[in-house]
Amino acid sequence: MLRLHGVEVIFGLCGDTSLPFYDALARLDHGITHVLTRDERSAAYMADAYARVTGKVGVCEGPSGGGATYILPGVVEANESSIPVLAITSDISVSSRGRFTLTELDQKALFAPLTKWNAVIDRGADIPRTIRAAFSAMTTGTPGAAHIGLPFDVQKEAVDEADLWADESLGRYPARRIAPDTQAIERAAGIIRAAKSPLFICGGGVVIAGAEEELRTLAERIGAPVATTISGQGSIAETHELAVGVVGSNGGVAETRAVVDEADLIIFVGCRAGSVTTERWRHPEPGATKVIHMDTNPAVMDATYQTDCAIIGDAKLALAALDRLLAPDFKSPPQRTLNEAFIADRKKAKFDAFHALANSDDTPIRPERIVADLQAVLPDDAIVIADPGTPCPYFSAFYEFKRSGRHFLSNRAHGALGYALPAAVGAHYGRPDATVVAIMGDGAFGFCVGELETIVRLNIPATLIVISNSVFGWIKAGQKTGYDARYFSVDFTRTDHAKVAEAYGVKSWRVSAPADLKTALAEAIALDGPALVDIIAQPLQDANAPVSEWVA
Repeated sequence: MLRLHGVEVIFGLCGDTSLPFYDALARLDHGITHVLTRDERSAAYMADAYARVTGKVGVCEGPSGGGATYILPGVVEANESSIPVLAITSDISVSSRGRFTLTELDQKALFAPLTKWNAVIDRGADIPRTIRAAFSAMTTGTPGAAHIGLPFDVQKEAVDEADLWADESLGRYPARRIAPDTQAIERAAGIIRAAKSPLFICGGGVVIAGAEEELRTLAERIGAPVATTISGQGSIAETHELAVGVVGSNGGVAETRAVVDEADLIIFVGCRAGSVTTERWRHPEPGATKVIHMDTNPAVMDATYQTDCAIIGDAKLALAALDRLLAPDFKSPPQRTLNEAFIADRKKAKFDAFHALANSDDTPIRPERIVADLQAVLPDDAIVIADPGTPCPYFSAFYEFKRSGRHFLSNRAHGALGYALPAAVGAHYGRPDATVVAIMGDGAFGFCVGELETIVRLNIPATLIVISNSVFGWIKAGQKTGYDARYFSVDFTRTDHAKVAEAYGVKSWRVSAPADLKTALAEAIALDGPALVDIIAQPLQDANAPVSEWVA
């Protein structure tokens, strides 16, 4: 059933209750690659990254008990990011329930609040229809994660061969797109015609829908700049004249906030307008602008801002419909206050301040220097994966992705540490010809170090960058700005990550001098195999991070 839905890769970890499933994977001619991981959480993060870069469903699996609980962080991250990941967890036998069987827990209740769709199969005959239902739920409407519990005895039951069929198109997303209501499109067009300074703020929904070209065409037609959330990066090439960059409290700066504040119409596209994007619902100021909200999920409408026009539908179809309706009215872009010159001026101010720090030879090495040197040596089609903490705000704010599409990954829904390293494995399997770089803090490295063995065993040609400052920097920066620098339980001992990686068989560099950084990064990226660069970097609480709550 997985193969009939186009599944080519499964990421997972073995367990007692998974033995029949593993035996089937060993015996049958299915053509699916199984990637053995060292942690179920990593398996889910790999499936998440695979789904993001391919547009296909990512599949992960794990055993009952602890395996089912370990896989949860990656499943909820995917679900809240509208990424279709199917988690299959084996379970104790149906006949063993309620008898204090080892690893017994209520898997359906466990996964219910964390997934879009969830089931535990009680009969082998139900396997085909259950898997069909899971793929339909994951890839239609607003995409999301699903869970299937597969008991030990059910894995060995017979299935009617005539029931083994599937719609392979449901293995990709978005499937069965939803077209917007015509009246909503007409209302939105009227609001746009009357606006003096419209601004798009795009979330992950644009890239998920593959609507980059429709967005660019409409933005150019009506002369509206395009800002993004972190998840929305790739909606437009960041070198485009109308590209503002990331806005919000994580990755946004004063110059990008000024663009938001200048707008008299905000067009949210595939964006929930949550606390980070809007700096806790202050930018845009509630009631100060008109709002058009476009999303596949009706629940986001009016949840954070009063909506003047709600468009429920697929971003690709909705943007195209708007463009067709507005084309006769905008034969040339109108004169706007928010124009290309305004955007260019704000971007220049933003990057002048950035380059002043990026060119510094101060030690420890500034995070800005890391971003600039990596930008100088990476190809434009590289996949950059940033863990939360130091990497995310810096790379979302200052690394310029010169192509639209999915080139930047960060787990923004819940922001758990330990995402980037395993995600590099999933990204490689999804896009094997791309250069993959995963950047993490040393706190995050401690969460996922065991997957270095996976990367070496599979010879994944990923470059891993550890920003080493021996602190949980995000929390320490919060203690500095919000609690009068009363630092408590955030510092830890510095690890020589290069030596740790070398013990696993990873070619490694340790860099403490800014002058050596670019060369080390270039050599690591050029290596045909796994590489790690350990960078002694400025602690986040001492840095000039693009995080608004830390700025006076």
